[in-house]
Amino acid sequence: MVRNLKWKIVLVVLVVGFALWMGYPPLDISDKEGNVVQKGKVNLGLDLQGGMHLVLKVDTSKLSAEEAKDAPDRALEIIRNRIDQFGVMEPSIQRQGKDRIVIQLPGITDRERALKLVKSSAHLEFRLVSDNPELIKKAFAGEDVEGYELKTLKTREDETEKLLLEKKAALMGDTLVDATTEFSQTAFNQPYVSIELNNEGARAFSEVTGANVGKRLAIVLDGTVYSAPVIREKIPSGRGQITGNFSVQEASDLAIVLRAGALPAPVEVIEERTIGPTLGRDSVRRGIRAIITGGIAVLAFMAIYYLLLGLIADFALILNIILITGALSYFHGTLTLPGIAGLVLTIGMSVDANVLIFERIREESNLGKSIRAAIQSGFQRAFRTILDANITTLITALILFQFGTGPVRGFATVLSIGIISSMFTAIVVTRLILDLLSTGKKKLSRLSMLQFVRNLRVNFIGIRKIAYIISIALIAIGMFNFAKRAERNYGIDFTGGVLQQYKFEKVIPLEDIRTTLGEAGSKDIPIQQFSDKREILIRTQSDNSARIMQKFDETFKDNKFEVMRIEKVGPSIGKDLREKAIKAVIFAMLGICLYVSLRFEFRFAIAAIVALFHDVFISLGAIALTGRELSIPVVAALLTIVGYSINDTIVVFDRIREDRKLMRKAAYKEIINTSINQTFSRTLLTSLTTLIVVCALYFFGGDVINDFAFVMLVGIISGTYSSIFIASPILLDWPSKRAR
Repeated sequence: MVRNLKWKIVLVVLVVGFALWMGYPPLDISDKEGNVVQKGKVNLGLDLQGGMHLVLKVDTSKLSAEEAKDAPDRALEIIRNRIDQFGVMEPSIQRQGKDRIVIQLPGITDRERALKLVKSSAHLEFRLVSDNPELIKKAFAGEDVEGYELKTLKTREDETEKLLLEKKAALMGDTLVDATTEFSQTAFNQPYVSIELNNEGARAFSEVTGANVGKRLAIVLDGTVYSAPVIREKIPSGRGQITGNFSVQEASDLAIVLRAGALPAPVEVIEERTIGPTLGRDSVRRGIRAIITGGIAVLAFMAIYYLLLGLIADFALILNIILITGALSYFHGTLTLPGIAGLVLTIGMSVDANVLIFERIREESNLGKSIRAAIQSGFQRAFRTILDANITTLITALILFQFGTGPVRGFATVLSIGIISSMFTAIVVTRLILDLLSTGKKKLSRLSMLQFVRNLRVNFIGIRKIAYIISIALIAIGMFNFAKRAERNYGIDFTGGVLQQYKFEKVIPLEDIRTTLGEAGSKDIPIQQFSDKREILIRTQSDNSARIMQKFDETFKDNKFEVMRIEKVGPSIGKDLREKAIKAVIFAMLGICLYVSLRFEFRFAIAAIVALFHDVFISLGAIALTGRELSIPVVAALLTIVGYSINDTIVVFDRIREDRKLMRKAAYKEIINTSINQTFSRTLLTSLTTLIVVCALYFFGGDVINDFAFVMLVGIISGTYSSIFIASPILLDWPSKRAR
C-alpha cells in the first residue's frame, strides 16, 4: 500500500511539475511602463490580443476547369507572400474547403490597409491613351466608342482627369520581376514605385514605347489609373515608374502587392472579425477578474461546507487550473474569450466529482464503516457515476470542436482539457491525499463536514404532473415569443451583416450619432449605447464602415474614437454557420442518446433526451423573452447546457440503477423517488457551485460574453430542475413492461 502511494506521489509531482514548466507564465508579464519582460506561454486568440480573422472566397467562375483546379492554392501562396512582407507576427493562412482561404492576422490595427493588401488582385496593365479628338468628344458625350473605355486619373492636386484608354492592354504585368519604393528627387521627395520587367517584358516594353513616342501610356492596376506619362523616347531597359498621390505606406504596400504577383482570380471577403487591441485587453482583464472572483467564491464555499475535505478539493482545483494552462501550452492550444468562459465553467464543474465522492464517503460513514473503508468504498461507488457524467459532457465538447469556429473551438478545447484534468485531480490527487491521511500512526479518526439536507423524504414523483404542466407552459410562452420574433432571434453569425463597435473619449448624444449615421447612408439602423454612453454598437446589412469612420472624423473632431471591433458575415457564411449549429445540436443529442442507451437502457436515453430538449427550449424561450440573439457563442452555451444537464441526470439514473438492485421488492415509483432524495444534496451542491462561477462570469465577464453567461445561468437552473422533475419521472410514465 505504502509503495503504491509513493508511486502515486511521484506521478502527481511529475505531472504537475511538467504542467508548471510548460505553462508558466500563462500570460505576458509586464513592467511598470507596460513593456513585456516575459512572454506568456499560452497562445491568446485574436479576440483577446486583437487582430483580424478573414475568410476569403476565391471566385473561379470565369476560369477554365484546369485553371480553377489550382487557383485557390496559387491565391493562398500569393497572399502568404504579401502578408510575410507586410510584417505580421505569426500569421495563420490556411485553405478551407474547395474555394476558401482562412487568414488570421494577430495584432493588426490598420484594418483598411490589411484588407486592401489581401484583396488586391494586382492585375497590372499598360494601356495606350487615345489622342483622337473625335473619339474623345464622343466618349465625353456619353457615347460608346468601340475598343476604348473612359477612365479617371486622380492627380497629386486632388484633381481628376478623364482619359480614353484602349481596352486592349499594350503590355501585361505578368512579366514584372521586381517592384520597390523610391523617392523623387524633383517632386518634393514624393514616393513612387519603381518596377522592373524580365527580358521578355523589356523587349515588349521597348517595342511599345518605341512605336508610340509622343503618346501617353496609362499604368492601370486593378482597374484604377495611377499615372499616364507621355512617352518621350524608346525605353529599352524594361524599367518604369508608377507615380501617383501616394503616401510612403501606400507606395510600400503597392510594391508588396506587385512583387508577390497577381491573384489568379478575384477574392471576396465573406467573413471578417476585427478586434481592436483595447477590446482584447479589456476582455483579458474582465476574464481574469471573473476567474478570480468565481474561483475564490468556490474555494471559500468548499472549505466552509466540507471543512478538511473542502481544503483538499480546493488544492485539487488549483492543480486543475495549473494542468489546464500547461496542457494548452503543450498542445499549442489557443485561449479565446469563450475559452476563458470554459475555464470559469470548469472551475465550477471540477468540484462536481469531488462533491460526488465526498457525499458517497458521508453515506458510507453513516453506515458505520471506518474512515479508511468509507474512503475506499466512496471512491469505488462514485467512479462509475463520475465516468458516465464526464464522458457525456466530453461528447458535447468534441462535437463543439468539430462544428465550431475559432473562438468556440477554443472554448471546446478548454472544456475538454478541463474535464480530463478534473477527473485526474479528483480520482488520483484527492484519493492520494485521503489515503495518506488515513494511513500511518497519526491517521484521521473521523471526517467532519456540514450537511444542509438531512434524511430528505419529499414525494417528487407525486408532483410530477404539476411539474409537467409548469414546463409545458413555460416552453409554450417562450417558443411563442421565439416564433414571433422570427429572424430577429438570430445575430449576424446566422443572418449575415456587419456589426461595428466604437468607443469615444467623451459621452456622445445618441441623436448626434443617428444624424451622423444618416449622413453616412445608414438610416434607421439598430444602435446600442453602453459603457457610460461612450461606446456604441451598430448593425448594418452592408459594410460601410469606412464611410462611417470618415463621417465620425468629420463630425466629432474634438471627440476621438477607436474601433473596438468590426464583424462581417456574408450570407453564405451565415447559412453555413446555421447549418453547422443545427448539426452540432443533432449530433450531440444522438451521441448522448447512444451512450446512455449502452450504459443504461433505451428508455433511460429517451428520458434524458426529453429532458435535454426541455432545457434547450427553456433557454431559447429565455433568449426570445429578454430580446437577446442567437450567436455562435450562444450555441456553444446551449450545447454546454446539454452536457451539463445530462451530467446531472446521469447521477440520478446511476442511483436508480443501483437502488433497483437493493430495493427488489419496492415499487418502481418508490425506487425513483428514493434515488432523487438520496442524490438531492449532491444535485443542489454542484448546481450551486457552478452557478457561483457563472454568476461571476455574468457580472464581471464583460458585454461580449454576457449572452453566453446568461444562457448558462438559465440552463443550469433548468437542467437541475429537469433532472429531478422531468427525466426521472418520465422513466415511470414511459410505456414499458419493466416500468409497470
